[in-house]
Amino acid sequence: MKTKLTFLLSLTFLFLFSGSVYGEEEVKKNEKKLKVTNSCAGCTLLGVDLAVADLTKADLTGANLSGAKLEKANLTGANLRNAKLEKANLRNAKLMGVYLSGADLSGADLTEANLGLAILEDEANLSAADLSGANLKEAKLEKAFLCGVSLKGADLSGANLTKANLCRVDLTKTKLTGAKLRKVDTYKINLTGIDLSGIDLSGANLKEANLTQTNLSGANLTGADLSGAILNWTNLSEANLTGADLSRAFLYEPNLSKANLTGAKMKNIANLDSAIQCKTIMPWGEENSGC
Repeated sequence: MKTKLTFLLSLTFLFLFSGSVYGEEEVKKNEKKLKVTNSCAGCTLLGVDLAVADLTKADLTGANLSGAKLEKANLTGANLRNAKLEKANLRNAKLMGVYLSGADLSGADLTEANLGLAILEDEANLSAADLSGANLKEAKLEKAFLCGVSLKGADLSGANLTKANLCRVDLTKTKLTGAKLRKVDTYKINLTGIDLSGIDLSGANLKEANLTQTNLSGANLTGADLSGAILNWTNLSEANLTGADLSRAFLYEPNLSKANLTGAKMKNIANLDSAIQCKTIMPWGEENSGC
């Protein structure tokens, strides 16, 4: 019995060892193929070191690059649709115009990466990724999953975030000028002090969001859910809040001058009387108590 058990353990060890070696050999072979042909769709490249590599317009569709080292790599215009890049190191990588639709970038390090015009649609997964200081100008992030992402100091000017999930996102000093945030899910997000003037947040889920001192002047909040939101000293002058839900919202001296709240839900609002109201269109008519 003992001899049989020893034999089985030996076979198991041999199988695992040979499998590990085979895996390493496969990765090395695929790495060489990529460097020679600039194409390795569907390849296994787990943990591969491609730091500073020139992979401009490379075809890596569906490739597995989990844990790969791609720091400062040039992936401009590369095709990474449905690729796996979990916990990959992409610090300072060039990803301009890269195709990342449906890709898994969860936990990836994209600190100061250049993702200008990048395509991250079709529920690309960026959960818990670090995009601090990243350039995402005019990037397409429609329906992207950004829950728990750090966008501290990132530039999202002109980016399309329609229907994106932004729960628990760090937007400290993030630039969002001209960004599209229609129907985004930002449940309990902290937008304290951020300039969102003129931004489109129509239909957005801002339930219980912290909007203290946030600049939303001229913003489109048509049909947005602001129930339970904190709107202390928030600038909502000339904002369109038509049909918005402000039920149970906390208001302390917000600026509602020239704001349009036609059809807005306003049950159980706290401190509404402290709001600056001048030419403000309320559901019951115009208010001018703060003129």
